[in-house]
Amino acid sequence: MLLRGLFRRCAWCGGRGAFFTGWTSKQSTCRTCGLNWRRGDVGYELGAAATAAIISVGPLVLLLGAVLAVTWPDVHVVPMLIVLGVGAVVMPILLYPSSYTTWQAVDILLRPPEPDDFESVGEASASNAS
Repeated sequence: MLLRGLFRRCAWCGGRGAFFTGWTSKQSTCRTCGLNWRRGDVGYELGAAATAAIISVGPLVLLLGAVLAVTWPDVHVVPMLIVLGVGAVVMPILLYPSSYTTWQAVDILLRPPEPDDFESVGEASASNAS
């Protein structure tokens, strides 16, 4: 499920593009299985935002550690800050959809879906179109 989420697929069914109609625009249900994005929890977006921070900042921290380990004691601070600063701006934009579907995978692993968490795909398409 986590791999499905990392590749922007529905963690439950593996549907391509699952909830996303564009890079940042998403709909409320999976286009393939009808799983609701929000399953009744208040603050669901906070988990997705935390996942985005971990997925985006994690590689930057590892890169910082690697650069420091390789160049110590003659660390070139300005080029390192430029590269890491660009990465800090670009990574969250590139990983936005993946972070949301990865959070959904974690949520499904912790709370498996119940029948109430699904809409039929026809109803989901009609409600998302309006």
